[in-house]
Amino acid sequence: MTTLNDFNFDNKKALIRVDFNVPLNDNFEVTDATRIISAKPTIIKVLEDGGSCILMSHLGRPKGVQDEFSLKHIVDKIEDVLGVEVKFASDCVGEEAEEKANALQPGEILLLENLRFHDEEKQGDKAFAEQLSKLGDIYVNDAFGTAHRAHASTTIVAEFFQDQKCFGSLLAKEIESIKKVMEDGEKPVLAILGGAKVSSKITIIENILDKVDHLIIGGGMTFTFIKAQGGNIGDSICEDDKMELALDIMKQAEAKGVKIHLPVDVIAADAFSNDANTQICDVDKIPHSWQGLDAGPQSIENFDTTVNQCKTILWNGPLGVFELESFSKGTIELGNSIADSTKNGAFSLVGGGDSVAAVKQFGFENKVSYVSTGGGAMLESLEGKTLPGIAAILG
Repeated sequence: MTTLNDFNFDNKKALIRVDFNVPLNDNFEVTDATRIISAKPTIIKVLEDGGSCILMSHLGRPKGVQDEFSLKHIVDKIEDVLGVEVKFASDCVGEEAEEKANALQPGEILLLENLRFHDEEKQGDKAFAEQLSKLGDIYVNDAFGTAHRAHASTTIVAEFFQDQKCFGSLLAKEIESIKKVMEDGEKPVLAILGGAKVSSKITIIENILDKVDHLIIGGGMTFTFIKAQGGNIGDSICEDDKMELALDIMKQAEAKGVKIHLPVDVIAADAFSNDANTQICDVDKIPHSWQGLDAGPQSIENFDTTVNQCKTILWNGPLGVFELESFSKGTIELGNSIADSTKNGAFSLVGGGDSVAAVKQFGFENKVSYVSTGGGAMLESLEGKTLPGIAAILG
């Protein structure tokens, strides 16, 4: 795997695909700079070598050129994070971009305008990718969040750099973390899959059954498994058309010697609301018109025991409706268990939008081994797919 450290950028222009698709408020201020902070080590390494950086990214889903999606709004925040002045080009290709890139001196940074102002970016257009390639000497992909897309700036542009291309430090870390869970994990290996639907996690479950020793299933998809086994789940969320599949997954797990852990009790509510009446029920005895919205106390205790006997932990998806305070305890306690296990030497990887949001909300970011920056890309990696943005650098 060719990484940033295989190159000296002295007097070189690094064309870096970053993922600066950051949230903005109504005043166009960045409300979460995590993705900019994550790209900092790559950018600083290039500058310290004596090179310059040309940064390219998308922001949002613009239809053509739309001012609200202009990357000019985030220049100040990038300067704050990096402590370096950032120049801006009002297009990512064409005369202005080329002139500003050519004029760039060692130690300087140029940010290009939103790639998605051009339809050719998402189309993976070769001529557009070639125009981008003219701006730099070495191509660095550091955007894990878009590595599963075969876009011009994430995949096609690499064709114009032959052996002058590499992974940035963030993308390299993402690849190594997933490999650590999926291939090199110290046993016992545990996967925790939560969230609402079995259907969105089927391919992940099927791919990881050969790689894990324990599988905790939580969140809304619990109830498809419980109902499939004849349990009463009241009004809890359930995919009736996936019940056969749930039973099949349990059979496959048993055949492979993987122990599946489901909640044994839940916090049930009479409405989907913070102020609902609640009661603790056995997971398979939820009363009519009540719904399970969080893991119960005995489940939390059982999961804690499992987490703390495992050496490699993947966490993807919450155990309950953690956005509502009344139903956040299961997810918080699971975070505490993973933090304890990590402190005792386990490797823990958190990935997927909701679990990353939970980890940030409840302050676990620095208590786990690694928090993935890419939702869709992370999920596709766990499904065993080779991501086009990664294949482009390896190829």
